[in-house]
Amino acid sequence: MKIYNTLTKQKEEFIPLEPGKVKIYACGPTVYNFIHIGNARPICVFDTLRRYFEYRGYEVTFVQNFTDIDDKLIKRANEEGTTVPEIAATYIKEYMTDAEGLGVRPATIHPKATETIDTILEVISTLVEKGYAYPSEGSVYFRSRHFKEYGKLSHMPIEDLEAGSRVDVSEHKEDPLDFALWKAAKPGEPFWPSPWGNGRPGWHIECTAMIRKHLGETIDIHCGGSDLIFPHHENEIAQGECCSGKEYARYWMHNGFINVDNRKMSKSLGNFFTTRDVAEKFGYEPIKFLMLQAHYRTPINYSYDIVEQCRAALDRLYTCRDHLDFAAAHAAPAPIPEEEDFLKTVERRRASFIEAMDDDLNTADAISALFELARDCNSFFTEPRSAETIAAATACFDEMTNVLGILYQRRKEDLDSEVEALIEKRQAARKAKDFKTADAIRDQLKAQGIVLEDTPQGVKWHRE
Repeated sequence: MKIYNTLTKQKEEFIPLEPGKVKIYACGPTVYNFIHIGNARPICVFDTLRRYFEYRGYEVTFVQNFTDIDDKLIKRANEEGTTVPEIAATYIKEYMTDAEGLGVRPATIHPKATETIDTILEVISTLVEKGYAYPSEGSVYFRSRHFKEYGKLSHMPIEDLEAGSRVDVSEHKEDPLDFALWKAAKPGEPFWPSPWGNGRPGWHIECTAMIRKHLGETIDIHCGGSDLIFPHHENEIAQGECCSGKEYARYWMHNGFINVDNRKMSKSLGNFFTTRDVAEKFGYEPIKFLMLQAHYRTPINYSYDIVEQCRAALDRLYTCRDHLDFAAAHAAPAPIPEEEDFLKTVERRRASFIEAMDDDLNTADAISALFELARDCNSFFTEPRSAETIAAATACFDEMTNVLGILYQRRKEDLDSEVEALIEKRQAARKAKDFKTADAIRDQLKAQGIVLEDTPQGVKWHRE
């Protein structure tokens, strides 16, 4: 598998630190509000990355954090007259609801910043001892210029980083480029004791400490949104490598942005949507499909029309999967010669799918391979085929959809006894050439939202 590494700006063959195992860290949400559709993209994309590695036989340790102490949480708690832990608990629960709705599995570990204070203090202490950090007025800052490779992820020369634009200016810092590892306590804010006084961790040190605690000094893949490259991930590298003296992460993967109606999403433009907002209108799964139908590094556009198209595409896949179940229930007793050629076609689709996913997680081309397989199945299974051939096609179809994490809302629809009796009665009427009665039953079922389709294999049905 090849991965585009933000650090080197090129595709590289993925070679794990330990054969057969992959350690992945994905930056998770700051839990002060519902996640927006921009947040949903890395959540969906990197869940698919994890699924694909597992599909290829790797043992994956997938860590996704919750930032549960931050200026935004403090502000929200003050506005609502509650506590930061209560705000965090509320929105972690809401995140889990949205993640489940999106068909995203829980991470191997979901660490919280507040549960990692001991490790945070250990890392900061090491950086101070090594001269990479310094206390000032109860806070601790990192000396950015002391890390000679600072800027290597964002590919920004350190001299081009302007104080006051993308970095925080403070009179307590030696250099405008320095950033906070530990923030001195302010009245009314949560705090923890430290060698430098009561305070709380800075944003960047939280992820570095959680990685160190749960994955070790060096990991295989670090991923997140493009907006995190600088300063967050840049600062993570500086902290982590200065602390350990080792490479922090071997591969860096960053997803592209989401626009709304071809405009940047922002609250000021009135085009800001939470994932929950969109799901209430369209359901979660079309959102998931939207995130995967384009390559993860390319920008994607959100609009009602596009989500409707995603929903229609999913409907076609669901229909194909139901068709496979129907074919299995009406299988022929033995294979016929032409099934061999069809099975070769199935294998070509599987190979195309793997080729796409191996090429920097190209879910767009992988979805194309899935739809080609769906078209093949819809055409081939118009007549009874052997159970073995149907099973092979179904297995391939399910492999693809499981890796992509779609079609997770499939349910076995059971007809009640009254409806079953009506279908049997209609079949008997057709056999007796009583087409008036047969048509009347068809209309009766249609009025109940049940559509019948007469095929050579028997009667197919679906709900409208």
